[in-house]
Amino acid sequence: MSPASSDMHIRNDGANPWLLKLDPRARIVASFLFACTVIALHGFVALSIALACSLLLLISARLPGAKTMKKVMTMDGFIIFMLFMLPFTTPGEFWFSIGPFNATWEGFYKALEITIKANAVVLTLLALVGTIDAIVLGHALNRLRLPQNLVHLMLFSVRYIDVLKQEYARLRTAMKARCFTPGNNLHTYRSIGYLLGMLLVRSLERSERILEAMKCRGFQGKLYLLKEFHFHRRDRFFSLFSLLILIVLLAVDQHYG
Repeated sequence: MSPASSDMHIRNDGANPWLLKLDPRARIVASFLFACTVIALHGFVALSIALACSLLLLISARLPGAKTMKKVMTMDGFIIFMLFMLPFTTPGEFWFSIGPFNATWEGFYKALEITIKANAVVLTLLALVGTIDAIVLGHALNRLRLPQNLVHLMLFSVRYIDVLKQEYARLRTAMKARCFTPGNNLHTYRSIGYLLGMLLVRSLERSERILEAMKCRGFQGKLYLLKEFHFHRRDRFFSLFSLLILIVLLAVDQHYG
């Protein structure tokens, strides 16, 4: 049994939550449509419902709470500076001031809206897409008729990112064997530059060897995927229910927005 089919078998056994038994294509499409819908929402009532739906999906996927929250906080860390700046850069009704800078309620509401949207989308992606094995995800994207070059790039990245990590570890070990101690000096910056340069050169050389080996085996720019997906009754029910939820979100946002 191939690794991809083995992973698919592991994820679809009876011990897994119902969410992980769904067709990966249905989960990918549902997460994409959910993200587009949430981005289009403006009312806090609809956004709160969307956030609640994403939390329910997260619970259904039975993801580890601490690790999942760490990923969400990492995402929030990228936008926290912008969120703090919005109340002071958005015109509107005065809220409070810090020195010469005035904060507005409109800026606060905008920051809160962005926070809810970002967390709802990320939680949904973690529950629906993050629980799909990387190889299976590539196969599902191929079945959804995404560009093959993009799918190939993803599959090769998944396959060889660990190889690059091992190469990086060997280079770091070689530096430590030569008593390299990082510090805030020109020698450290130069050494790190050499490290990244050597990693890039070795990655390029390895990619050329891999391409030559694949051509020797008849590779012509197309990967033939042997694993087939089957759309079951539960997948149809999930798709229809997801579409209904999205319609409800848009209707609520239209009414209360």
